Amino acid sequence: MSKRILVIDDELDIREVVCLSLEEFTGWQTDSAGSGQEGVEKAVAGPWDAILLDVSMPDMDGYAVYGELQTKPEARAIPVILLTAKVLFSDRDRFAYLGVAGVITKPFDPVTVGQQVAQILGWATYPHH
Repeated sequence: MSKRILVIDDELDIREVVCLSLEEFTGWQTDSAGSGQEGVEKAVAGPWDAILLDVSMPDMDGYAVYGELQTKPEARAIPVILLTAKVLFSDRDRFAYLGVAGVITKPFDPVTVGQQVAQILGWATYPHH
């Protein structure tokens, strides 16, 4: 069963790399949003199996987007994985407190990003050719 993943990141090249690698290497379906607000709207319009969310975005950062998603009944149950360039030790506590599913640090390996997502969420992955 193909998973549906929403990628929310303000950097176009990152969105494209993540979406392409998930589609290519796992066979999942993806869509993306270039801002927090657009991401929240797409998340609510779902259904999604997971959301990959960039932490540092200009208008509405990942924490604000995550907080907004938690107020939406349609989006509250979707597991969220944060994409972040720097993970400080203090952030780990914050992530755990927020209840995000996990964190993938940038730069990530496009070939294995799908496996990382599957590992974090406890999904079985099969090599997709």
